Amino acid sequence: MNVTESTSLELVFTNLAGRDVTLRIREPKEDLTAEQILAVMDDIIAGNAFTSTGGDLVSKKDVRYLHTTINDLYDPA
Repeated sequence: MNVTESTSLELVFTNLAGRDVTLRIREPKEDLTAEQILAVMDDIIAGNAFTSTGGDLVSKKDVRYLHTTINDLYDPA
């Protein structure tokens, strides 16, 4: 059995169509403050850094750290 753990930071935005758009950052620094992350999200929106099928990102919706543990129960090799 192989166990792996990982951490991601999810930045959730709302686009022009009103749908959620999630940017996932793998293995982020875990000592970031909410204020630092929200400031970066503001920069992403203001700079129009990303677009989506529903149009530009227009507002912040959520920020979350995601801690994942995977227990691989079968390895055919």
